[in-house]
Amino acid sequence: MKPLIGIVCRIEYPGDTHRLVVNDEYRSVILAAGGNPFLILPPQGIDYGMTKIRDMPELTDYDKSMLIQQLNLCSGIVMPGGFKMANYDFFILDYAIKNNIPILGICLGMQEMANYGRDIEINKNDSNGINHNVESGELVHFVTIDKDSKLYSIFKMDTLKVNSFHKKNVSSSHLYKIVGYSEDGLVEAVEYPFNDFNFGVQWHPERMYDFDDASKRLFSSFIEAASRVDSDVKIYVRK
Repeated sequence: MKPLIGIVCRIEYPGDTHRLVVNDEYRSVILAAGGNPFLILPPQGIDYGMTKIRDMPELTDYDKSMLIQQLNLCSGIVMPGGFKMANYDFFILDYAIKNNIPILGICLGMQEMANYGRDIEINKNDSNGINHNVESGELVHFVTIDKDSKLYSIFKMDTLKVNSFHKKNVSSSHLYKIVGYSEDGLVEAVEYPFNDFNFGVQWHPERMYDFDDASKRLFSSFIEAASRVDSDVKIYVRK
């Protein structure tokens, strides 16, 4: 069976209400890489679009149990790009770390990884010669990967040219190790070295999968790691 990959839903564009989404590129790339995607949804009955993260009620034990029920199905988790963090994002990330579930953070997902353990400053992109918010998806700048990193062993190269589609960035990280920088010094990749597969990238490799070997290796390694995980999925056959 293909490994079941949970994709964390995202809150729609700021100002929209009652809409939790996933871009179809994530579903498509998981299928192409050999996984079986499904959507992880939050348990609280609140309007996530209109509620600021500081005003979101804390997850109750019941809320957490509902999330765990979903997460126990997962052999891997994708934390995709988006526009707004939520309290359930950090519970999912914490659960994946503590249970060694393969997890890949992309764009906002990487920023959440950098925030894990303690809030850090998230900065608006400055004008420094590189436009980091190019919606067309074209490759716009280079990223240098630390050769002394697990991510380097996947990419098998220390310099990648990537797309860039984000308005904000992080300048530091707490429990995650920073392993990639853009030419102008922005954090572009992080990893949690104590798990088997736990990486975050600031760019969007799901948009590069069809033509970029490094992106294919990243998702292939993710699905391979997920294939080694035992989940609690039960198969019922109708008699």
